[in-house]
Amino acid sequence: MSKVVACINAGSSSIKFALFAVRPGGIAPAGHGKIEGIGNAPHLIAREADGRILGERRWPEGAALSHEALLGELIAWVRAHLAGQEVVGIGHRVVHGGLRFFQPTIVDDALLEALDALTPLAPLHQPHNLAAIRAIAAVAPELRQVACFDTAFHHGHDEVATRFALPRALHDQGVRRYGFHGLSYAYVAARLAEVDPALASGRVIVAHLGNGASLCAMRAGRSVDSSMGFTALDGLVMGTRCGSLDPGVILYLLQQEGMTAEEVEQLLYNRSGLLGVSGISGDMQDLIASADPRAQEALDLFAWRFAREAGALLPALEGLDGLVFTAGIGENAAVVRAKVCERLRWLGVELDREANARHASVISTPDSLVVVRIVPTDEERMIALQTIELLDGDSRAG
Repeated sequence: MSKVVACINAGSSSIKFALFAVRPGGIAPAGHGKIEGIGNAPHLIAREADGRILGERRWPEGAALSHEALLGELIAWVRAHLAGQEVVGIGHRVVHGGLRFFQPTIVDDALLEALDALTPLAPLHQPHNLAAIRAIAAVAPELRQVACFDTAFHHGHDEVATRFALPRALHDQGVRRYGFHGLSYAYVAARLAEVDPALASGRVIVAHLGNGASLCAMRAGRSVDSSMGFTALDGLVMGTRCGSLDPGVILYLLQQEGMTAEEVEQLLYNRSGLLGVSGISGDMQDLIASADPRAQEALDLFAWRFAREAGALLPALEGLDGLVFTAGIGENAAVVRAKVCERLRWLGVELDREANARHASVISTPDSLVVVRIVPTDEERMIALQTIELLDGDSRAG
């Protein structure tokens, strides 16, 4: 019987999934899809690895279906689609692993309890990650589940890179810099080592630019610093998140504007960023297409803050050999890449505009002192690889 591993990336209004066939020496894509519109009009669509639609189902607008119910539908579909194949495990993206969890871990009740305690550090993501795990345990308790952590890739930073200038007791309690998007960075680091070993062994900033966005400073493929810190609010301007912010602004909002902590949280996570600055949209595509000057202002701020955060990573690298763009905006938004590279010309970045326009793998000129590349990310593949490695090792140990 052939074997398959499933990967789940659960958010508040969508659940992304991917299937990989387990083969000697590796894995191969076996399908992917998502459930979107959760809480409104749920829509399940599944595709072959080549993009052909395998199955689709829509629920009526207003259907009050929980994540658990929808994941039950997803598991039923997977089992029907994979008749004759064994699902050996399910890997989950879990945004925060805190100080204790920096390796893929088989899920049990004790792990879930520990991860629940980290929810205040990732309120936009952690509850949905854990809800998906619990939902699958309820509908398919026989399936082994593995938590793969977005913070893990950044574990091992030098102590000085993890600290805030706060009392030591708070640091010891876990109030420190963690870094996120680690599954994406782990994949890009491995892929870069395949396509450009010389660059991968050097000093590189990788830019994961999506609705959530961050930068990672890598030396020889290892994270040494990141633009994100204690939470996924930090660093770059994002779709609806503010990025780095003077903490005095929060004090002002609480003390002078009379906002509650919950209102401030809602503002910083959901009403700021590109959406807040433009007043139009948090979607980069919408802003690029807009003639409204506020959209241009949001784009300019995004590029300015990118350059500022990139500059802040240079002391950890002591120079820069390469800049790598990845994720939805990084891979597809030539306008954004051009704006960012223009801000970094002082570092020796020279953009090949024609290569950038066609999204070539190398978008810098031959004379550029910094190699600029596009490396598509694949978080689901990284989750699958980590899941298979852990479950195989667990089986051998047993």
